[in-house]
Amino acid sequence: MWLERIEGSLLTACIAFACGSGFALFGYDQGVFGGFLQNDSFVKTFNSPDSTLQGQITATYDLGCFFGALFAMWFGDKSGRKRTIFWGCVTLIIGATIQATSFHVSQMIVGRFIAGIGNGMNTAAIPVWQSETAAAHHRGRFIVLQLALNQVGNVMAQWINYGLTFVATNSVAWRFPTAFQCFFALLTLILLPWLPESPRWLVMKARTEEAYSIMKRLGGKESSEESNREVLNAIVKSVRHEMEAPKFNIKALAKNDSLQTTRRVLLGAGTQLMQQWGGINVINYYLPVVFSSLGVSRNMSLILSACNAMNLMISTCFGALYIETFGRKKMMFWGAVGQSICFALVAAGLALATKQWEAVAVAFVFAYYTTFGLSWIAVPWMYPAEVNTQRMRIAGAGIATATNWINNYIVVLVTPIGISNVSWKYYLIYAVLNAVFVPIVGFFYVETAGLSLEQIDSLFESKYSKESRPTDSVSEPRSEKEYAEHVSHVSNIAHSA
Repeated sequence: MWLERIEGSLLTACIAFACGSGFALFGYDQGVFGGFLQNDSFVKTFNSPDSTLQGQITATYDLGCFFGALFAMWFGDKSGRKRTIFWGCVTLIIGATIQATSFHVSQMIVGRFIAGIGNGMNTAAIPVWQSETAAAHHRGRFIVLQLALNQVGNVMAQWINYGLTFVATNSVAWRFPTAFQCFFALLTLILLPWLPESPRWLVMKARTEEAYSIMKRLGGKESSEESNREVLNAIVKSVRHEMEAPKFNIKALAKNDSLQTTRRVLLGAGTQLMQQWGGINVINYYLPVVFSSLGVSRNMSLILSACNAMNLMISTCFGALYIETFGRKKMMFWGAVGQSICFALVAAGLALATKQWEAVAVAFVFAYYTTFGLSWIAVPWMYPAEVNTQRMRIAGAGIATATNWINNYIVVLVTPIGISNVSWKYYLIYAVLNAVFVPIVGFFYVETAGLSLEQIDSLFESKYSKESRPTDSVSEPRSEKEYAEHVSHVSNIAHSA
């Protein structure tokens, strides 16, 4: 097939498209189910499930994603990035088929859980595969574009749900949207066999020549054999250096090693924890409540939800323009500032409860989505794949993804209770949490934009050396920028040797 012969930027774009298809599936899954919970045929088929049961059916998917991400930690390093994604898509197709053919609540819950396992595997492995095959100066943009395609899936789910409201009494109104999950999974499965495995994973498995042939394809005609060899040698050196360190295990998380493994795992997982407690799924839950309080019909609520999904998609695309120049750390920092302000004004609008202030609440719900799309939507998915060591990359991404899904599950469960008990004050909690995230990002996170994965390794190890040997006669760079320059200088010396 012609895909086997492509190389250079076109090959990288095809990998990005395959990754994007997998993330479009992720976005579609998240957006599709809530749209037909009040569908006439759905309610009749499942004997009018109450809000508690509806919440359990919905949240079971998040639990499946949690276990799928944990499974990817073990399976991903043994079998490779592509095979993990392959089995993730197959598992999701099985889950979607069970959902689309359901006639009982228990069957639907099982289907949701199985589909979640597949999606958890995909969301852990896809950012790693993309990060390990993309050039340093394009890596951030590719992953942001993945999240933009994620929102394409969400937008499609919203509009499909809206269109099928006109046949609400027919089971096709909910069976077709659940079955359509298979489309994105099949698209990813069709592309996977023709695209290369991660060269970094191949080096880790001692398949160096195979890794080199892939490096040549990724580099294309523009890259010389010398530069390809230099990149490969840097990867081999990094992997060998990691292998010389004591073997890492879960118990070792209690103590940081010379590779800063523990710190890097916690930083990656921290981005996902902050994303969830930054309130994105609180807002997702709140939209219908706001619209209802304004007397908006169900039909108009679905239209506004679809428009808001389009707003998130467009703002995510704009984020791709400056992800490499503005940087990951600044995006998280200023994103948390903006999200805190948005939540404070949503709470104020609901507290004052006049028509004008309710409109302010709705406006800042949309503003929150814009801020989230410009900042926090993408960084937590790329940061764990960037900062973890080669040996811990899939495991670190798995821990981070599992952190996302288990906190997603908790937020979805506690939000209705919080709203019913403390009303508008519940949203102040998220205004405060986002404000707390600002200094955490400022003090503890490092910038990774524009650095190769091997340079990021050196960046963390340089900091460890400075912290553990303060009396060393060799002066260490002090700022993150100086660290990056130091790492680049060392890398250039090694390449010219």
